[in-house]
Order: sequence, then structure tokens, then C-alpha cells
Amino acid sequence: MRDLATGLALALVIEGLSWAVAPGAMKRLARRVQELADGPLRVTGLVVAATGVFAVWLIRG
Repeated sequence: MRDLATGLALALVIEGLSWAVAPGAMKRLARRVQELADGPLRVTGLVVAATGVFAVWLIRG
């Protein structure tokens, strides 16, 4: 459970830094994402989640 909390906290750090460093780019990205259909977003989310699971598996053994 501690590892999950650490992972979520790191995700928040990365997200926060993205908005702090490049707010204009993040606004443009948010607008573009709204224009996409649900299908590609769903597939992208699943691919990113699977990549994360694979990375954790590699790191943690």
C-alpha cells in the first residue's frame, strides 16, 4: 500500500511540474484532448496503464 501511495504522489509531482513549467502547452494539450473521440483516448489510456504495469514489473521483479 505504501508503494501505491508513493507512486500516486510521484504522478502528482510530475503533473504539477508540467503545469508549473509549461502552462500554455498544457492548456493547448487539454483543448486538443477534448476534441478527440473517446475510442482513441481509451486505447491510449490502456496502453499507458499497461506500460506502467510492465515498468513496475521490471523494476520490482
